[in-house]
Amino acid sequence: MKTTTKLSCLILCLLHLSLESKGEQCGRQSNGAFCPNGLCCSQFGWCGDTDPYCGTEMMDAVLVMDFIAMIVSIAAARSFNGFGTTGDDNTRKKELAAFLGQTSHETTGGWSSAPDGPYAWGYCFVNQVDSQGDFCASRDWPCSPGKSYHGRGPIQLTYNYNYGQAGNAINQDLIRNPDLVSTNPIVSFKTAIWFWMTPQGNKPSSHDVITGRWTPSSADWSAGRVPGYGVLSNLGVSPGRNLDCNNQRSFA
Repeated sequence: MKTTTKLSCLILCLLHLSLESKGEQCGRQSNGAFCPNGLCCSQFGWCGDTDPYCGTEMMDAVLVMDFIAMIVSIAAARSFNGFGTTGDDNTRKKELAAFLGQTSHETTGGWSSAPDGPYAWGYCFVNQVDSQGDFCASRDWPCSPGKSYHGRGPIQLTYNYNYGQAGNAINQDLIRNPDLVSTNPIVSFKTAIWFWMTPQGNKPSSHDVITGRWTPSSADWSAGRVPGYGVLSNLGVSPGRNLDCNNQRSFA
């Protein structure tokens, strides 16, 4: 992002208002308010620091507040020109909503008694659940002994070649230290924004698709791959067409 954008101001204001809300209630019961001072929010909307509020039944390996706040971190967003700053206000809102939707989908699966079910919630896990193997799939990026390249962070960055490329882009050696993606909030969100902003093979970047910069080829049209992405939040903008990929063939 630029030094100050309407987009970052929007989210920062929302976070500020949430943190400044009166009383100890949080979550859905208090219009999405967060708990102050690092306290956990229970499923019933109360803040505390004991097992009923922070226990594994509530959110196993839950993303803490500083990870969520890093979505609007200038330190992360400045590394990628155009993220959340491309186009008019509606386009910028759509991109942020789509990014939040995708990363929420990647990290969904909250506690068993969550309102509306565990899959109605995102940002529940930092590390991939039930990962098997080391995800060392490319010889172009030699893996470090004993390291696993399973899904980590908001986008659940996976495989050594993605860790290698993302690390090069943000000047971090993620091949030797992949755990940075799950322990450093800024690095974590930088990898997510990198994945969002970067075309891979014949696939356009999510950024280009959602901001209208991608022009499908004839092969794309014949495969049903047309512009549009419908995982949008309540930001007062139209989701547009092509809300899913049910009728689209893979880029592979």
